Amino acid sequence: MNAQVSSNSDGTDDLSRVSRRRRVLALLTLGFVLMGAAALAYYLLVARYRESTDDAYVNGNVVQVTPQVVGTVIAVNADNTQTVEQGEPLVKLDPADARIAHQQSEATLAKTVRQVRTLYVDNLQYRALLAQRKADLSRAQQDYRRRMDIAQSGAVSSEEIAHARDALSNAQAAYDAADQQLEANQALTWNVSIASHPDVMAAAARVRDAYLSNARDTLPAPVTGYVAQRIVQVGQRVAPGTPLMAVVPLNEIWVDANFKEVQLQHMRVGQPVTLHADVYGSSVIYHGRVAGFSAGTGSAFALLPAQNATGNWIKVVQRLPVRIALDPKELQAHPLRIGLSMTADIDVHSEQGSTLDDAPNTVYQTPVFKDYGTEADGEIAQIIAQNVDDAADTVSAHRVLHNASRVAIAR
Repeated sequence: MNAQVSSNSDGTDDLSRVSRRRRVLALLTLGFVLMGAAALAYYLLVARYRESTDDAYVNGNVVQVTPQVVGTVIAVNADNTQTVEQGEPLVKLDPADARIAHQQSEATLAKTVRQVRTLYVDNLQYRALLAQRKADLSRAQQDYRRRMDIAQSGAVSSEEIAHARDALSNAQAAYDAADQQLEANQALTWNVSIASHPDVMAAAARVRDAYLSNARDTLPAPVTGYVAQRIVQVGQRVAPGTPLMAVVPLNEIWVDANFKEVQLQHMRVGQPVTLHADVYGSSVIYHGRVAGFSAGTGSAFALLPAQNATGNWIKVVQRLPVRIALDPKELQAHPLRIGLSMTADIDVHSEQGSTLDDAPNTVYQTPVFKDYGTEADGEIAQIIAQNVDDAADTVSAHRVLHNASRVAIAR
């Protein structure tokens, strides 16, 4: 009796275990189906519209500070890791030679202005001389005519008539010479002022060149940023184009994300991007937009590009750099440095943009050098003004020479 009860109990337990196993398998199968459905739904709704890579790095402008003139470094006012403002003097060269050349050019300009001013004064002088020669010629003509009128009466000797004829010829020659002198001098001053005279402009150009050479002995910061790669030392003799240091504006950086070529099909300019920096972790999220695509892959622009025409060619999936513009406010809250690693995730759901035509043009410029030319022009104008007679003196000279001309004509 007990054996039969035990046999029935074992059979019930077996059925119960099989039933539980079936329920567990059914639940597992249902779980896998739900997970697959969820994965499929995630792919169809989200994943297929996302392209991500961890081959992304922060990039930016590294603005070189290089001299434009030869000189010896006498001061270095910034070092690595320091911040500098735009226009702040970073390196100073010995200005002695440039200052001397500048002073010589100023003296040459002043001398040239005075010489050219003399040409304009000579015009007045030659006009007065011409008027005097004209009066002398008129008197000689009158003397000759009077003698010829009474020559028939015998009151005037032939010798006196010859002297009168010679005097008339001399007066005519003197008048012609004065006229030629006036025309020659007027040719040097015709249709130009003192400031626009070719000699003055040439001397002014030398002043401008010397001024720029003197001003370039101080090297300002082209942009606001952090100093990096400082290699210049005090006492070093530098030549134009020698890299002395660099300034990195960290508020104008971007991310270069290197995506595989198979990921680029649906990427367009302007698509939103979510980024994470390894230095801050996943807790800090950056938001940006696709700014443009490189004109070639990394291997195409390598120092030694691969030669795919060789017989031992092996296909390698290429990567194309994609530039991603960052939000300036997020950069200010969590600054980045050039070269830091990033993870980029692009939302390619919208394909309204373009891969080439819509890339915005970027202009980089600095105003720290534009005032040099204006300052040089101001100095040139001041030198010219200091060495030219004012209007009252010029009018006075005109009056004196005009009176002299009237006196000569009256004679």
